[in-house]
Amino acid sequence: MAANRMRRRLSSEHKVVLVERRDEFFYAPSFLWVMVGARRPAQTKRALRSMLAPGVELVHGEVSQIDAAGHKVVAGGREVPFDYLVVALGAELAPQATPGFQEAALNHYELEGAARALPALRGLSSGNVVVAVCGVPYKCPAAPWETALLADDLLRHAGKRGSVNVSVFTPEPAPMPVAGPAVGKMVTGLLHQRGIEAYFNAPIAGFDAAGKRFLLKDRTARPFDLALGVPAHRPPAAVAASGIAGPAGWASVDPRTLETAAPGVFAVGDVASITLPNGKPLPKAGVFAHAQAHVVADAIAARIEGTSPRREFDGEGWCFLETGAGRAGFASGNFYAQPDPQVALRDVGRRWHWGKEVLDWYLMGGRLRRSIAGLALATGSRLFNVPVEM
Repeated sequence: MAANRMRRRLSSEHKVVLVERRDEFFYAPSFLWVMVGARRPAQTKRALRSMLAPGVELVHGEVSQIDAAGHKVVAGGREVPFDYLVVALGAELAPQATPGFQEAALNHYELEGAARALPALRGLSSGNVVVAVCGVPYKCPAAPWETALLADDLLRHAGKRGSVNVSVFTPEPAPMPVAGPAVGKMVTGLLHQRGIEAYFNAPIAGFDAAGKRFLLKDRTARPFDLALGVPAHRPPAAVAASGIAGPAGWASVDPRTLETAAPGVFAVGDVASITLPNGKPLPKAGVFAHAQAHVVADAIAARIEGTSPRREFDGEGWCFLETGAGRAGFASGNFYAQPDPQVALRDVGRRWHWGKEVLDWYLMGGRLRRSIAGLALATGSRLFNVPVEM
């Protein structure tokens, strides 16, 4: 998003380079639909080149070093120089950080794990489905709750929910705690309506694959027949070892400009660490990465052109909460509000589910679908007062 925006704004004398380790872009918000059979795995990925504006240079390679002072990054053994740098390396999944996770749980935060979860859910006739959050922070605060609600819906349609228990275990004190108690209460209410058990302040110590059980930090053992795991996350090694990282290894940035301590070096998305006015961290969510990419691209272009930046990152965010049966909720608000974020979860309905469908079309569909989806998003943004900017 940042590369495309800069390329379209800057003249051809300026070079825009995207460094990426993969040839394909994976749309993670649709992985949960793969988990319940609403998407095929092939529908969640696109050739990366097809998403880039003409004139963006693509360098394939995994970033192993960021040398902010030397104005270069090392990727795939190759040095790539820069005048301005946008670090968007995300958060790495670390399933190995939880003992037994890789042997016992399905990592549905990856496409392969989501695809394997579908036959596993369909094959259950009784027992316990556990959604296990193995650490914080993690990407997409709504995802564990969506996982439980969508699994519940699949099992209900199969007529098996009466003999299969669904539960969520998390170290957090409530669902989506940074969004505030009102959102947490609504999500808890949705879980209660479906008979989904939620266990808060319940950090997981490890899994016993042979015994089909997992251990909590208090040494309590719990049984499972299918574990859908949210693995621990960690900052990329290249960022943790760079001069732009904070104590926890994530990139420290100015909350408004997204610039790091190194001039001309910015960080966006899950890799960035932003502390909110109430002392809690800004959640790791795609909507923030998207908005931050716009802010940073415009700021860099403005410096090159000798003009003033158009705007700063304002902390506005939103997300869909899929509940199954073609319905979803929608949470939106300002996370920079003081003293606490002002976020509301709107009533569950079909329009929000279709909103997520349209966003999927816009990012992952063919040219015609993208054009139609772009118009729909612009119209929906005005009708429902949703701050969507593509």
